[in-house]
Amino acid sequence: VQLQASGGGLVNSGGSLRLSCAASGFSLYYYVIGWFRQAPGKEREGVSCISNSDDSTYYLDSVKGRFTISRDNAKNTVYLQIDDLKPEDTAVYYCALRWGSTVHSTARMYNYWGQGTLVTVSS
Repeated sequence: VQLQASGGGLVNSGGSLRLSCAASGFSLYYYVIGWFRQAPGKEREGVSCISNSDDSTYYLDSVKGRFTISRDNAKNTVYLQIDDLKPEDTAVYYCALRWGSTVHSTARMYNYWGQGTLVTVSS
């Protein structure tokens, strides 16, 4: 059973990335999936999450209009499209899953975490 985040990299300010959260050994269909990030010296914060029941979503205020979360159940993957990247978006990005169907932005509400992927935005 594994949850793996990928797609990070070094980009210029204003650039775009698509992060992927892929599952192996189980189906993401049954879980709420959240994307979190943690910058050096800062607490982990929830940036976006998507429900498994009605595809309701949550976005952190500072990323609204720039980040888009989506799921592809056929590929067993959840994506985070990040546009108009800013230096303050620099962080390690993690995906995580939680039982149930309600979206939550709080890390402690999530039950299983994957390894992170580093996003670095240069000004």
